[in-house]
Amino acid sequence: MMQRLSRRGFLMTAGAGAGLALGSHAAVPVVRTGRAHMKLSLAAYSFNKLLARRPTAPEAGRMDLHAFIDFCAEHDLDACEPTSYYFPAEVTAEYLNGIRHHAFRLGLDISGTAIGNDFCLPEGEARAAELAMTREWIDHSAAMGAPVIRIFAGKVPEGDTEDAAIERCVAGINESLKYATEKGVFLALENHGGITATTEQMLRIVEAVDDSPWFGVNFDSGNFNTPDPYADLEKIAPYAVNAQVKVSMKPEGGKKEPADLARVIAILRDAGYRGYVALEYEEPEDPFEAIPPLLRQLRELISA
Repeated sequence: MMQRLSRRGFLMTAGAGAGLALGSHAAVPVVRTGRAHMKLSLAAYSFNKLLARRPTAPEAGRMDLHAFIDFCAEHDLDACEPTSYYFPAEVTAEYLNGIRHHAFRLGLDISGTAIGNDFCLPEGEARAAELAMTREWIDHSAAMGAPVIRIFAGKVPEGDTEDAAIERCVAGINESLKYATEKGVFLALENHGGITATTEQMLRIVEAVDDSPWFGVNFDSGNFNTPDPYADLEKIAPYAVNAQVKVSMKPEGGKKEPADLARVIAILRDAGYRGYVALEYEEPEDPFEAIPPLLRQLRELISA
């Protein structure tokens, strides 16, 4: 408890210096019971080039989410992560039930889903649409039995300030979090560029969000293009309620280099993380050929 309070005190001081009051209801690191324990999942985004985006009808030569779930079962995963981008343009209760049925029949959990929202937008129709879309996917997640949604923060609109964008982002998360709490769905903020490009930005937002057991971080191992991304991942790992692992990094935004997956998993283990680790494959090679050996490697690492 003392560790959590001292960390909060440090971040409150840093946040106040940046012009954002954190208050006494700020989110704090996740309290866990037991030793670290990880299960393996796969993000549908790993087949981004093959999956149709928001199709209105089946597309010839394209995968669908049912085929993605089949792939996960064929490789003995614990779960699958169907990304919102690949659901039909009109998502029906029948379709959601079909995804839930297909996964369960094959012995798979749905570890979560992901949306691409922007909460930095100013008041108006576009912002209202982002908030409405988030509520809609909270409903979809609850229907599928997906426990968590990966959310984005967004980026500073042209001509605006980062302080104002962060304030609106926090307000959007808090508003969405009230609805997510009612539905029993976690919201997990990802370190995904924009106003979450650095740990300072990321933690400033996290610590300003209302303290809730339904909020945390989506730990993405490949998204910090900073001088020492591993050190930055260590700082957000205590808040993680979901984890996505990529196989490459770009330190200082430079040339892509292979990620040290053993080090990434060690960071999660040292933070006491208990939950799913979803491989999110974004490399140019054929995912059908490249993903299986990566899954074997990750399975060995999380089982060590």
